Amino acid sequence: MGIAQGDLPPPTRPVRPLPLLDRIRLLDPPPRHPAAHSPGAWAYLPDGEGLRPLVLFLHGAGERGADLNAVLRHGLPRRIADGWRPPFAMLAPQCPADRWWDPDPLARLLDAALARLPVDPARVYLTGLSMGGFGAWALATRYPERFAALVPVCGGGLPFFASRLRDVPVWAFHGARDEVVPLHYTTDMVEAVRCAGGEARLSVYPEAGHDAWTAAYDDEALWAWMLAQQRRPPNATAP
Repeated sequence: MGIAQGDLPPPTRPVRPLPLLDRIRLLDPPPRHPAAHSPGAWAYLPDGEGLRPLVLFLHGAGERGADLNAVLRHGLPRRIADGWRPPFAMLAPQCPADRWWDPDPLARLLDAALARLPVDPARVYLTGLSMGGFGAWALATRYPERFAALVPVCGGGLPFFASRLRDVPVWAFHGARDEVVPLHYTTDMVEAVRCAGGEARLSVYPEAGHDAWTAAYDDEALWAWMLAQQRRPPNATAP
């Protein structure tokens, strides 16, 4: 399969098959605000029938802009572009230049994806690296009920809001020698989730700098753990 460009059909039509990677646009800018945050995205769907798990991936600061190919440089989109075929769907939007990931437009994008793609709303997973790691923490703490698991890589968040993640399993990754986003940004969040009664794993790569994502996303144990998670009712016991 190759890379193709296209648009998703309206929700009233059957969902068409996607090739390995497909450029899509799930949201149109509001008429009065043509420059509003309505990103293009890469989407991947595995072969097969039925509803698939969905991973929402948020890229780092270096991939912002209008060139959607930049999103393929790192992380999960890079692995899929290189030919990996995971058993889950992926949605990887692009943040506009000079902007930061905003939870509310991302929630609307997720709504559109759930309406138009054959994905399981009980198995939606969130991950991101660097700026996307910060975005993942922010989105999950704003809308914890949307996600079955959270995997932030070399990011950080506001520990004050970590109690909102007590029902969302977390596996965070960071490089011990990261001089761009120091390790404590992740350890502070992980400790806050644990103190709130949540489940938070932490993997620290002792020799890694800012690039903790290559090792994290190459770890098959991560994907096995992630796919074992389903969205929990509040205060449910972990499996």
